[in-house]
Amino acid sequence: MRFLLDAEQRAFTASLDAMLTAARTPAVIRSWSAGDHGAGRALWSRLADAGVFALAVPEADGGLGPRPVELVVAFVELGRHAVPGPLVETVTAATLLSTGDRARELLPALASGRTTATVAPPAPTDAPTITLYDDTDTGTAPAGHAPALYTPALEGNSSTPKANSPTPETPDANSLTPEGTLPAPEGTPLALDGDAASLRLVVDAEGLRLAPGHGPVRVSLDPARRLTPLTPGGELLTERPPVEEAFALARLATAAQALGVGLALLDRTVAHVRRRTQFGVPIGSFQAVKHRLADAKIALEFARPLLLGAALTRDPVDIAAAKVSACEAAYGTAKAALQLHGAIGYTAEYDLSLWLTKAIALRSAWGTPRECRAVVVRGR
Repeated sequence: MRFLLDAEQRAFTASLDAMLTAARTPAVIRSWSAGDHGAGRALWSRLADAGVFALAVPEADGGLGPRPVELVVAFVELGRHAVPGPLVETVTAATLLSTGDRARELLPALASGRTTATVAPPAPTDAPTITLYDDTDTGTAPAGHAPALYTPALEGNSSTPKANSPTPETPDANSLTPEGTLPAPEGTPLALDGDAASLRLVVDAEGLRLAPGHGPVRVSLDPARRLTPLTPGGELLTERPPVEEAFALARLATAAQALGVGLALLDRTVAHVRRRTQFGVPIGSFQAVKHRLADAKIALEFARPLLLGAALTRDPVDIAAAKVSACEAAYGTAKAALQLHGAIGYTAEYDLSLWLTKAIALRSAWGTPRECRAVVVRGR
């Protein structure tokens, strides 16, 4: 099936691309990673003015939505430019806050960008540990965290590492969580950018709560994704938040972000192999290089209709399939990009690293490949 964006959606995409290109996001990412949120907040305001966050907020509450297709279009561009911040978590919060008078009072500020939000779901009651980051997809890395639905950066929302991490400068694997963060106490939910968000939400057995604070920032594999434990307790905003719907949207937005990351990695790698010469010719003229890039392109383009189709149906199975396809395509493109760039690809100072680490982190965020495949197999 072929999906085509209409003229308005294409114009929206072009406007976001132009704005984010002018923003020079690599500098914004590095500042955000260092804990300086000034440039990131300024960019956040411009995204809000463009209507990005309003797409997830109902019209009755000051938004433009819900408009999942346009949200996917926006998040592909956010991923393409590796925009930092709790982007997925903010649109997830918009859905969680859509029931209950007290919760809905917070939605207009989310839509306008005056408020940023992060979300930490509860640890599962039946199984306190699950796989969060699994490079081989064998399901061997337990994590004392939340259900499969939340693995924010997988980057480190829990415990137990993979020793064969693809990142060359990862610290001692035995002391890190799946995404490369220092371990939190078992069962402690970690939220993305809890130090920067003005709304910190926790889903527990009683409903949706407004956490009163956060703990120390955990070091993550993707330095732009800063994970913090949230302080338990706090005001109960609503007893019946639409958790499944919200977490499905989070998975969909993460898939769109990953697709954008993969497309950016492909574009940067194509440009590199055209410039880099060996034996007097560009390395992009070598058949083996062409095949690697063609495989990456095909995987990314096959993921796109799955993603747009899932945005139309909003079916959890379709969303899980799109998440696997987009994140695996981005992850495969990241591996190809790293190999074809050679030694410079390993350099943290080189901008490529900002997309490489994000592709790895997003692969497991809000559901690992294994967990998403299980949803597809079960059909629910």
